Amino acid sequence: MDSSKVVQRRKADIPVTLFRPGASDKNLRVQEISVKNLELIKVIRLLEDPLTANLKERHRFLLKKLLKRNQIGFLLKDLTGISKILNICAEKVTDHPEYVPVLCEALQICRLPFLKEKASDELNYAQDVIDFLSHMGCLMRVSDAEVRQHIVESVKSFYSCVAPKQLLDGLQPTSPGYRLQLLERSDLAQTLLLSMAALDNQPAIKLQLLQTLQILSSSSDINCALILNARGAEMICLHMNEPDPSGQVLFRSTEILWNLLERGSKEVTAQLSCMECVISLKEAFFHQLMSGSRQSDLQLRNDLLVITTLIAENPNSLLVESSFAKQLVVLVTFPEMKSHSPLIHNLKLTYNNEDLKMKKLLLNLLVLLSKDLGALQLYKEENVMLVLLTLVKPPAASSEPRSASCQWSSVQQEQLQLQALAVLSTLAPLMLDDYMFCQGNACLLLILDWCVAQDALFGEGDIGERGSRKAQMRHCIRVLRSVTSLGEDSVHLDLCDQGTINQLLGILMQMEGSPDEDDVVTLEIKSDIQLILSALCESDMHRKELFGSEGVEMAVHFLRKGSNNFYSGLGHNKLILSTVDCVWSCIVGCYTTEDYFLAKEGVSLLLDLLSSCPRCLHCNVLANLLELCDNPNTVSHILSWRDSSDQTAPSFLLQLWREEEEELRVSRNQHGGISDPRSPLLSHYQQEDTQLSFPANVQSSAVLELSENLRAKIYSIFCKLGFQDLPGLSRKHHVTLSIVKRYLDFKVGEVWEEISRELSLDGVTLITPDKEALSTICKISEDTARRVATEQNRILELQEEEDIGEEELMYTEIKSHWKQRELTDKSWDSYVSKTSNYEILKEVKAQREKYLESSRPNPKHEDAAVHLTEHFIGKVMSVERTDSQGPAGVKLTLARAPIKAAGQDEVGPTTQDPEYFSTASVKE
Repeated sequence: MDSSKVVQRRKADIPVTLFRPGASDKNLRVQEISVKNLELIKVIRLLEDPLTANLKERHRFLLKKLLKRNQIGFLLKDLTGISKILNICAEKVTDHPEYVPVLCEALQICRLPFLKEKASDELNYAQDVIDFLSHMGCLMRVSDAEVRQHIVESVKSFYSCVAPKQLLDGLQPTSPGYRLQLLERSDLAQTLLLSMAALDNQPAIKLQLLQTLQILSSSSDINCALILNARGAEMICLHMNEPDPSGQVLFRSTEILWNLLERGSKEVTAQLSCMECVISLKEAFFHQLMSGSRQSDLQLRNDLLVITTLIAENPNSLLVESSFAKQLVVLVTFPEMKSHSPLIHNLKLTYNNEDLKMKKLLLNLLVLLSKDLGALQLYKEENVMLVLLTLVKPPAASSEPRSASCQWSSVQQEQLQLQALAVLSTLAPLMLDDYMFCQGNACLLLILDWCVAQDALFGEGDIGERGSRKAQMRHCIRVLRSVTSLGEDSVHLDLCDQGTINQLLGILMQMEGSPDEDDVVTLEIKSDIQLILSALCESDMHRKELFGSEGVEMAVHFLRKGSNNFYSGLGHNKLILSTVDCVWSCIVGCYTTEDYFLAKEGVSLLLDLLSSCPRCLHCNVLANLLELCDNPNTVSHILSWRDSSDQTAPSFLLQLWREEEEELRVSRNQHGGISDPRSPLLSHYQQEDTQLSFPANVQSSAVLELSENLRAKIYSIFCKLGFQDLPGLSRKHHVTLSIVKRYLDFKVGEVWEEISRELSLDGVTLITPDKEALSTICKISEDTARRVATEQNRILELQEEEDIGEEELMYTEIKSHWKQRELTDKSWDSYVSKTSNYEILKEVKAQREKYLESSRPNPKHEDAAVHLTEHFIGKVMSVERTDSQGPAGVKLTLARAPIKAAGQDEVGPTTQDPEYFSTASVKE
């Protein structure tokens, strides 16, 4: 009571403050808000005080007054007090129902946005809002239906735009997403879910609660996680079959499960895999199956089947143990197989799109359940394989059609055919005995004939345009690939006896001859056909002969395409790999096909592919070349090969060796020679395992390395080609070749070194003879490496000498060229100076006359006093001596003009033609 007096005393002072002259509006608002705070304190004390606990009329009066003051919304800072008041009222409702209107009115106000005084209030009072929302969900413990309905409706209103009422100055509503964000951090979703168990006698409220849970689960991943943490999927599933005249409970429950599956599939399926949930789903599904007729009912039936399909993906599901799987398998066989099961005795299909979806879902369920051996036994009991082969038959080969009103349309039948073929690709390898008993190979080959028929008028497929049967061919080839990949001789023999090899080759070349461009589906079909041929011919020589020249031409045709489109993303990479595998399995090993392959330049095509393909293909191509080297005619084809840059095969193989060692990070010097004689082949990755000891049943790194890189294959090919007189090798190639030649010796030494190291790691002490033998073996390997290193140095020295000789020759040629150029320039300068300066010309002429005078012999008789001038025109070809003295004793042979006769045109030197003389001197 003293507290009441204090409140009254403060209240008496308030009017003086409110109506004080000159008070601002802000102060008025602050004082009004402080009144609300005082009222909250007063109400809480009044409700909690034992002396006033029974003053119900007083309680109701103050509560209504408080709610009236907050009819525009609750302040964020008041939520803690409001929450406490609501909890007290909820506790009193059990004995005093008159508090129910107060709770309902308060919950009605909760639909409005919360109010804030400052922008920082949203952050400061966030925890108060979270606690308020959590306590709000706890009010579902009140058994009154009206209270529960208001709670559910208030939560639903959070996700709708409720316009705030007219606000006082200084108050603002919180942001639209504020309450939803904090709701995710509260326990409201979990509390609402757990309260569903208390609503068995209130179906209307339960339906509204399901609608609210549907909204919560569809709006937030966090809400879904909260619901799942409370095992919400299991709880929803267990209550989905409760009596409901409206039929909405099952629909809402299914929608909630869908929302949960979209956001946490594994957790949901784990909760739904228990026996109780599986039985509940089974009851719901078959209830909809037998009683549903409307479009919405059929859609709900299919939704339940999808949920069942997702549960089947869980290996711990109890679909088989609950007999749900058996009933679904029986349903798969309807209407293709007659059954006496009471389940489908009164079942009728309307063959609409919803029934088609159900049929496809059931077929898909067969694939998911096939991981369970119990399910496979059910398939055998219900003749599932026969049903699938019936569905995949071409229309012309199917059984007698039923009446037009109760059969699948052509488009629906085609979709079921494709779906059944997809299921067969999984089930046929698992049920091989049933597949062979039902003559599955014959059925598939019949479909292939139908797919390649010229009058292809049926089929739209899931690709391409109408009239295309490529989709059926694609799935049919997949089924054949799946059954042939098992390696069962009975399957292979049955296929070959029916002419499958020639049929597949014909289909492949027919597709290759089509003018259409290759797409993903076409390339997949081609590669799968090649894989099937490889599986059929790999281990049987007679089938390789059946592959014959037609198959060789096919392989050569695809090899000619090369690897330019390897990274196109359409599947060319798979086609190239399957082609190489086809050469390995269908050609190599049979001399007839090998010789024809060699005649078609197959080895050259393999080498072309090896030189252009990515590194991931090198191992496969080299393996083919190595096996072909067993044919004596192969070596000449390899040695005669040249690439676009005129590189020979030995040179290219050595280049691959060097690239492989760079990839393995083998220790080599700058010239590619051995740098460490103790580990001439050891890679960087092997060095990391030097401190490991391997068990006896595990291959060591030295042995495992043989199959993981190309060096062993390249060495084996060189063993066939030889190591002498190989074309196109430089000194650098010979350095690498010296390592290749000793590869086997080095590998043996490496294995012995590894044995010695492992014995040391295992603490094994050898006896003296064994220790000496092991040491000798390791030393021999090291000595061999040193000799090879010496040989490599000698090769490099010869190379250096050749380089020096070539360099000297090059410099000599350069020097000669420069000398000739200087003489040419000097001659030209002389000519220019004589023709441009007359004084120089006269000087040259005088020097020449002087030279001629000095070169003439003295005359010994009178006849010699008269000298006959002879003009030599042209080039002197030969000079001969005679017995005569002086110039008369010299016989010249000229190229063009003869020598003038003696006495003809006799003139003295001073009367000679100066222009002619000048010309003769220039030519000199």
